Amino acid sequence: MARNRFQDASGPSQRQLRVAELIRRSLSEVLQRGEIHDPDLNRLSITVGEVRVSPDLKVATAFVVPLGGENQDDMFDLLDRNKGELRRAVTRNMTLKYSPELRFRLDDTFDRLDETRRLLGDEAVKRDIDS
Repeated sequence: MARNRFQDASGPSQRQLRVAELIRRSLSEVLQRGEIHDPDLNRLSITVGEVRVSPDLKVATAFVVPLGGENQDDMFDLLDRNKGELRRAVTRNMTLKYSPELRFRLDDTFDRLDETRRLLGDEAVKRDIDS
């Protein structure tokens, strides 16, 4: 059933999801190609796991992690320092009324996956699942 703006929705709208995915792809490509004029940022290999967009599409939060999980503080410093140029590069080919403000957060989904695998490998959990 389609939701409208008057319903109290618990999740993001289809438009939010679509715009977030476009931003994620564009940000990944910009970082991969090294289109930013900062050699320190271009040396880092950054994974963009997810992007979440606010309901008004004015704020985009990108969940990122450096390759290997090291130098996280340096990565965030470099991303914040180049936030304006990243914003312009990401929204260059998008047709949005506003260019969303980019915010960066650490993507901890890989850590949660490892923890889940560890828990499922535990003997007590295997015994409970089998019974």
